[in-house]
Amino acid sequence: MRSAFEAWAQRDGHIVRRREDKPDEYLVFETQRRWVIWQAALAHGKSAAASSKYQAQKAAAKEAAAREAAILAAAAVPQIDADEATVRNRVLNEVLDAFSDLDDASGIEGVLKVIQSLKKKNKALAES
Repeated sequence: MRSAFEAWAQRDGHIVRRREDKPDEYLVFETQRRWVIWQAALAHGKSAAASSKYQAQKAAAKEAAAREAAILAAAAVPQIDADEATVRNRVLNEVLDAFSDLDDASGIEGVLKVIQSLKKKNKALAES
């Protein structure tokens, strides 16, 4: 385990020289810190993989993902016909044109005026 860490640390540019008075510690603090993190990560991985709770959670997650995929497949996006697409594009273009006429200084009042004018135009079209 230590040799794998030292190979990784050297490739990453760390000094892997150990202390003479304590051969289990590294001379450079940053290398020692990474060694402790390396050990903790390996210990955590072993304990998690060994626990049956971890295996149960993993199986439950796979089952939940399969259920969600089935739900998404069942609720496919409905297709819109050409007439509806044309109406949507026309409305979008009208809204974009209305807001493009605003200047930067108009602020929220200008936005409210545009919304009111679009409502009036829509009401007039509905009445006729």
